[in-house]
Amino acid sequence: MNRIRRLSEGTINRIAAGEVVERPASAVKELVENALDAGAGQIDIIVHGGGRDLIRISDDGCGMNPDDLLVAVERHATSKLKVDDGGREDLQHIDTLGFRGEALPSIGAVARLSITTREAGAETASRLTVEGGRLGTVEPAAGPYGTRIEVRDLFFATPARLKFLKSEGAETQAVSDTVKRLAMAHQHVGFSLTSGERNMLRVGPSQGDFFEARLSRLAAIMGQDFAANALRVEAEREGIRLTGYAGLPTFNRGTAQAQYLFVNGRPVRDKLLTGAVRGAYMDFLARNRHPVVALFLDVDPVNLDVNVHPAKTEVRFKDAGLVRGLIVGALRQALTSAGHRASTTVAETALGALRQEQTYAPSPQGEFGSSRATSPGAGWQDRGRDFVAPSVLEQYGAAQAPVSAAGVERKWGESARVEPAGEEMAPAENLRRPLGVARGQLHETYIVAQTGDGIVIVDQHAAHERLVYERMKNAIAANGLTRQMLLIPEVVELEGDSADRLAARSDELAELGFVLEKFGDGAVVVRETPALLGKLDVAGLVRDMADDLVELDTAVSLKERLEDVCGTIACHGSVRSGRRLSAEEMNALLREMEATPHSGQCNHGRPTYVELKLNDIERLFGRR
Repeated sequence: MNRIRRLSEGTINRIAAGEVVERPASAVKELVENALDAGAGQIDIIVHGGGRDLIRISDDGCGMNPDDLLVAVERHATSKLKVDDGGREDLQHIDTLGFRGEALPSIGAVARLSITTREAGAETASRLTVEGGRLGTVEPAAGPYGTRIEVRDLFFATPARLKFLKSEGAETQAVSDTVKRLAMAHQHVGFSLTSGERNMLRVGPSQGDFFEARLSRLAAIMGQDFAANALRVEAEREGIRLTGYAGLPTFNRGTAQAQYLFVNGRPVRDKLLTGAVRGAYMDFLARNRHPVVALFLDVDPVNLDVNVHPAKTEVRFKDAGLVRGLIVGALRQALTSAGHRASTTVAETALGALRQEQTYAPSPQGEFGSSRATSPGAGWQDRGRDFVAPSVLEQYGAAQAPVSAAGVERKWGESARVEPAGEEMAPAENLRRPLGVARGQLHETYIVAQTGDGIVIVDQHAAHERLVYERMKNAIAANGLTRQMLLIPEVVELEGDSADRLAARSDELAELGFVLEKFGDGAVVVRETPALLGKLDVAGLVRDMADDLVELDTAVSLKERLEDVCGTIACHGSVRSGRRLSAEEMNALLREMEATPHSGQCNHGRPTYVELKLNDIERLFGRR
């Protein structure tokens, strides 16, 4: 008896289904992509039980005739690949979302699949069922033009996969995320998603020109806050076009889940693109904060490989460096065009905090206590998610408290008074400036300015720190980084092909002041390092950079260390909290902020100023 035998067709289909259909969201993705490729203008999705019990997708696309319907459920049968002059299928010019011909047979192998379809001009629709890989017959049916697909009891034929699914809520959320990503990329198609009795998404085809329609669709899915704080991104280089919207640095998140990246209308999760976004925002956000972006790349299919993974969520670029440079350059240009602008959510957060303070009530001892049930005890103060003990706060405050020039202890309340600044009545043109005219200084830390329709409160230290940092960046860009030569060049041994990756990027690293070259197999020799970094662990930094190149395709560690040093220098060289400023100094700071890009946030992505409109202030006092 032979040891090697051929697997049955049913077993082959179930194994293949494990790659294509990992969970209900995977099935929804494949079926919605089929609807888009069919030219649908409206796609309606209904799920029950997180997609395990039922997935129903209806579209008004081109539909299929009975013969095509019967072939469509066979493995590797597709209408989407062109045939070249030699009669071979062309995998170089893929301009559709699907092309592998695996979705329908894979789903039919692990579920109860029903397809009802009717092409334009046909008198009746046709219906075909596939249950656990067993094919039924094509029958006449009633139905509108287009296609309706029902998937029931997903994974009933593969119980091992079924038991590894997550909760109904988690699977429903995954389906919702999948549909929303596809809806973002196809703004001229209407989408609806219903889970049980709950309407999770309903958007009609977006109207207007390309960018208006895209922003309207993004606002419907990502929220109006994103639309109000998004910067338009548009760039093209060597046939690669990048469009989309990027959030202001002060409009950020704690995770990268709000980064939506698309290539030729296909949602992807690509480390090259993620690394490029991180590199573009590196100057503006702390390492644990992430920007909110929706970016769309259009690439000639010849320069793109989408046949990397059955799920088609990964791609490979012919010129990865060109793509990364395009993304970083376009994002930085958009951020620069924003000038000193900060996100509107900064003011909303401030107003929310003020309204919350109004709900506090004095305790019998005369102290104000928080109404939050999560507060660990009286006197503790909330710093984000961390609670700080009163004794620590007292020590911190004592260490940071400024001392007057005469060495005399300040009187109670002196630091809280408002120092008059500027003329009693500022000229109208000065009030029309974006940051207005300085009217005073609070606690020798915050500048209060009056605008034509509100007030602006500026953190003088954070604002000046950003200004100094931008000056340093411009000086380095103009004159280059100073390098120091190592007395004894350091040889660093690496694993695998890490040495080759570093050597291939030696020119880029040299621009950052780090000179290295290949030294035999699996090693590099470092000859010069950036003078800014002083004494450092060369071997540790080299290994970190090698890891960055593998994960993000850029030397993030070196750039972050350089920026940390520049940020520290800027911090020590800027106006400190507690310094009393004259009216001229305050107004000069405001004017320089208006003229300096990125001055709306400090080096860690926090806002440098808060703007409150007069209408908002009046609502605080119940005048509106």
